[in-house]
Amino acid sequence: MAYRITILGIGYVGLVCGVGLADFGNEVICADIDGEKVELCKRGVIPFYEPGLEEYFERNCREKRLRFERDTVRAIREGSVIFVAVGTPSKDDGEADLSFLWRAVEAIARGSDDSKIVVVKSTVPVGTSRRVETALRKLNPRVTFRVVSNPEFLREGRAVYDFFHPDKIVIGTEDKVAQEVMREIYRPLYLIGTPFVFCNFETAELIKYANNAFLAMKITFINQIANLCDAVGADVHVVAKAIGMDGRIGPKFLHPGPGFGGSCFPKDTRTLVWMGKKYGVDMSLIQEVVAANAKQRQIIVEKLEKLLGSLEGKTICALGLAFKAETDDVRESPAIDIVRMVLRRGALVHVHDPQALQNAKQVLGNTVVYFEDMYEAMKSCDALVILTEWNCYRNIDLDKVSSSLRGRVILDARNVLDPEKAKEKGFLYEGVGRR
Repeated sequence: MAYRITILGIGYVGLVCGVGLADFGNEVICADIDGEKVELCKRGVIPFYEPGLEEYFERNCREKRLRFERDTVRAIREGSVIFVAVGTPSKDDGEADLSFLWRAVEAIARGSDDSKIVVVKSTVPVGTSRRVETALRKLNPRVTFRVVSNPEFLREGRAVYDFFHPDKIVIGTEDKVAQEVMREIYRPLYLIGTPFVFCNFETAELIKYANNAFLAMKITFINQIANLCDAVGADVHVVAKAIGMDGRIGPKFLHPGPGFGGSCFPKDTRTLVWMGKKYGVDMSLIQEVVAANAKQRQIIVEKLEKLLGSLEGKTICALGLAFKAETDDVRESPAIDIVRMVLRRGALVHVHDPQALQNAKQVLGNTVVYFEDMYEAMKSCDALVILTEWNCYRNIDLDKVSSSLRGRVILDARNVLDPEKAKEKGFLYEGVGRR
C-alpha cells in the first residue's frame, strides 16, 4: 500500500528519507521553511553533496512521486503520514535546541484537519516524543494524532546505501495502528530481512544516543591508543587489526585520526551528558569522550609544531576540510578546528577539498587561501597536512608533492599514505600512531 507522506526538513536526513520513501512507491512531499533549498530542489539541484542520491532524486521527480513545497501547512494538509526531520543542534550546555521541532509541531497542529501519523525522525532527548504527542492533542483536540519515534542511522557519504540496507529499523510507539502503518511503509526493507525493533518512545530515543555514543567512544579509544603508540614506538594499524579480529570488538571505527566531527556524534554525545545531569545519572565515560575528542585536535597541531619547530611565519597546506570523506559537510569538522589553531599560531594556510570548499568559505572566510588543485595548494608551503581521508589523497603523487612543496614535512593525520614510500622520497613523514 502506498501512502501520501510529508517530510518536514530538506536536510541530509529529510531529503534522503524522502527520496527513499518515494522510491518505495509512496507519494512524497518534502517541505522546508528555507525557500532557497526548496527552489533548488524544484530546479533539480540537490543542496548538498551525497554520493548516489542524484539518480534516485531524478527518477522519483521524473515519475512525480517526489515534489517540493515551501508552504509547510499545505504540505501537512496533504499528507497522512508526517515525518519530522528538522535540525536539533546542541546548545552550549549540551541541551538539544528543539526550537525547529516545536515550530514543526505547531505547523502540524495548525495544518491538520484529519487523522495524522507523526513520525519524529529528528534526534531528540528522551521524553520528547511523548511531549510532542501531548502538545499535538492540546493544540488540536479535534484531530487524532498518532506519534512514532523513528530515529535515523544514516552515515553521511553512505546515506543512500544505509537507507536501503539498514542494520535495523527502530519504531517507538505503543499505538498498534501506527505500528502497522510504519511496518507497511518500511515493508520493502522487511522483505529483505531487515530487523525491526518495536519499543516505546523513550527506548527508541535512547537507542539513537546510545548507538552514536558507543561509536564515538570507539573512535576516541583508538585515538588514545594511537597516541600511546606514538609514545612507545608501536604501530596502531597492527594493534587495531589485531583487536578488531576479536568478535566481541570488530574492526569498524578503529581508525585513528584527528577525532570525530559532523552533525551527529559531537552534539549527541554532549546531549547524552546533559541528559545524565538532568536525571542525576553518572555519564562520566561519555563526558571524557567529549573532552578527549576536543583534545585530539590539539594533539595534531602540537605534532605539526614539533615537526616544524614553530608555526609562526610558516605556510601550511591543509588537504581536506570536510569532517570525513564523501561529504561536503564541515559542521564541527576536526579539519576546520585544526586550521583555525594553526592560524592562531601565526601560520598562513592553503586549503583544498574536492567537495567542501564552498561550505568551508562560510566558516573560514578570507582567513585562508583556497585552491581547486591540490598540487597548486602545496606550492611555497613548508608542510603538508592531510586532514580528511579522501581517496584522491590516498593516491597522491609523491613526486608532484616533492616538486610543489617547499618543505619536506608531511603530517598524515588520517594515515592514508604509505609511511615507507613517503620516507623513501625524502619526506619527514609522521602519521597518527605509526612510524
